Amino acid sequence: MVADSGVGLSAGAGRQVGPTPAPPRPGLRERRLYIPRMTEGGTEALAATFRSVGLDAVVLPRPDARTLELGSRHLAGEECLPAKITLGDFLKVIEAPGFDPERAAFMMMTADGPCRFGQYAVTIRKVLRDLGYPEILVVSPTSEDSYQDLGGLGRELVRTGWRAVVASDILRKLLLKTRPYERTPGEADAAFTESTRDVCQVLGQQGLRVRDRLQALAASLTRARDRFRAVPARYEKGRPLVGVQGEIFCRHEDFSNDQLIRRLEACGGEGWISDIGEWVWYCNSEQERVLWATGRGLSFAALGTKLRDHVQHADEAALRVPFAEDFIGYEEPTHIRELLRAGERYLPQSGALGEMVLSAGKVDHFFRQGADGIIDISPFSCMNGIVSEALYPLQSQEHAGIPIKSFYFDGKGKDITHDLEIFLELARAYQRRKPHPRRYPPWFS
Repeated sequence: MVADSGVGLSAGAGRQVGPTPAPPRPGLRERRLYIPRMTEGGTEALAATFRSVGLDAVVLPRPDARTLELGSRHLAGEECLPAKITLGDFLKVIEAPGFDPERAAFMMMTADGPCRFGQYAVTIRKVLRDLGYPEILVVSPTSEDSYQDLGGLGRELVRTGWRAVVASDILRKLLLKTRPYERTPGEADAAFTESTRDVCQVLGQQGLRVRDRLQALAASLTRARDRFRAVPARYEKGRPLVGVQGEIFCRHEDFSNDQLIRRLEACGGEGWISDIGEWVWYCNSEQERVLWATGRGLSFAALGTKLRDHVQHADEAALRVPFAEDFIGYEEPTHIRELLRAGERYLPQSGALGEMVLSAGKVDHFFRQGADGIIDISPFSCMNGIVSEALYPLQSQEHAGIPIKSFYFDGKGKDITHDLEIFLELARAYQRRKPHPRRYPPWFS
């Protein structure tokens, strides 16, 4: 019985004691937190948010061919491209000299619902165990609670994280509305890099009061606005404006989509990409819907969601104040319910989950904002992309024939320039007869 219970004898004292306990595994605060790169600037802002509460958070290097090689080697082959890229980037870090698995943590968000994204964290843990790295901590907040439980690090982290999302969405919008019109290539990107660094410095400061951080972040974004306004540019009307939506990782991560927006710009278009904040609002809405569906619509949990939404709306409004002129013609829906209502007859929220619900509603928003076409970016075999593509012919027909094109990516690097050129010709033809004219900021000639 002694052997079965794991109890032994102490040679020194001659009494029964337990075995020497293993030293406790280092917690999150004793580790370096590696965050997969998804949005340019947005992931850096998220890492800065974690640094604001004392964590050593860094962004993974940009994906490359080695990323795909490593990710593909340890997967079955049926997984989508973002699964290969995130796993491959983590394995690339493990290869780096001096890597200490005892002091490493990998961030991998997850989600409820039918998408394979919900299995990423599970798969990563399995691969790490198979490779002999069970000690690496995988941090995996979930969309089921709207990412509120971020390792028990508190409300301050969640609120700063939301501000990071809003700020990075603003910077991306500034970049994409400026870069197609810049006189000297690279100046808009330089303004974006400097602005991201400035925003991250504010987000990463420790010990700032909630109100002080909001004021400092608003000031940083105002500096970014002025920096982009100072970029020499030729703002001429007529360039086709293309709404970009689809699977959230692939549409935002440039390596995954083969630099689609830059290629679109080189072909004469302008891209307007759906925000990351849109997904957060959708998760909030879905959490509230589930509470009502399970009879908890009048519970303390439901009250908490209302208070959270109120605070997030207030923070978002405060950070967007300086951009009233800059974002004329680029306005986002005032509430996520607008998108859900617009898409309900095609794909109701209660009957489906994920980006496909948002894509169904965003078609109507881009249409009414005067966009000249819509592009859907998805990984090859993505369920969200396949369902959305099935809806687009009817949606195009019922929205005055606005051209909608789906692009799928599998990491093979197919040249899409010819397809983009054909699509832009369709967009220009639609531009001449579209029922909703595009609105422009005042500096467009």
